[in-house]
Amino acid sequence: MKTTETSAPVPAESGAPVTKVDLPAPGPARGKKEGTVLNVFSHGILVIWAIMVVMPLVWAVMTSFKDDASIFGSPWSLPDRLHFENWSRAWTQAHMSDYFLNTVLVVGGSLIGTLVLGSMAAYVLARFEFPGNRFIYYLFIGGMSFPIMLALVPLFYVVNNMGLLNTIHGLILVYIAYSLPFTVFFLTAFFRSLPTSVAEAAFVDGASHSRTFFQIMLPMAKPGLISVGIFNFLGQWNQYMLPTVLNTDEDKHVLTQGLVQLAVSQGYKGDWSGLFAGLVMAMLPVLAAYIIFQRQVVQGLTAGALK
Repeated sequence: MKTTETSAPVPAESGAPVTKVDLPAPGPARGKKEGTVLNVFSHGILVIWAIMVVMPLVWAVMTSFKDDASIFGSPWSLPDRLHFENWSRAWTQAHMSDYFLNTVLVVGGSLIGTLVLGSMAAYVLARFEFPGNRFIYYLFIGGMSFPIMLALVPLFYVVNNMGLLNTIHGLILVYIAYSLPFTVFFLTAFFRSLPTSVAEAAFVDGASHSRTFFQIMLPMAKPGLISVGIFNFLGQWNQYMLPTVLNTDEDKHVLTQGLVQLAVSQGYKGDWSGLFAGLVMAMLPVLAAYIIFQRQVVQGLTAGALK
């Protein structure tokens, strides 16, 4: 068997330049290829998810401008013209204007009350140590895990005994109590992430606790307030179970109750275009609120992680 002999390296003569041979560095081609595949896969999933979310909304808006014959004859085609009479019919004849006004009053009042009371409670729990602090905090957390369905019957009797049944302000108070646990839980973590040096400087300058909270700490917590406000707005605007049990007066129905009543009545009349117009009316405020405040929502959700 023949062996291949390798000649020994010849030492360089003194004074002769020695050439340094570098080993070839491993190229980043493989990592770059894996990153490209992962990006394509993730973007593909996001595109599919976006289509699944956006298509029903687009179809509902498009259907609200069609007549009933076009809805059943060509459901995926564009409307021949914009039938604005569907919206006017739903707004006036189906009493969507009354339902919309009642919902604005209820959600607006409950949202303001929830943010004010929730931020005050969260600030105290986050900044001050006192006996029972952790107990009260975990009591709010326990309220998040309590199913609202189990409280409907006793809640009905409590509201009825207080004389608040079938009233706007009674529904506002119930919405505030329903939304406070999550609000306190969210804002407590947010207030803990804020710097304490600003509040201490305000105390040194002679500011009271209330002035420090309302003029210094509350403006600093604006991203968190907007974030939790959006979540509460979505939950309260789409709430159906509580008003169904506590608000049986037709003159004080909110949008969710009005849509159900509209679906039942229009189903017999065959006015599907008016039903879709009312549905889009109920969706538009929610979409507008999220589109306007989406940046603040992201800032509020990530602020605690950047401490």
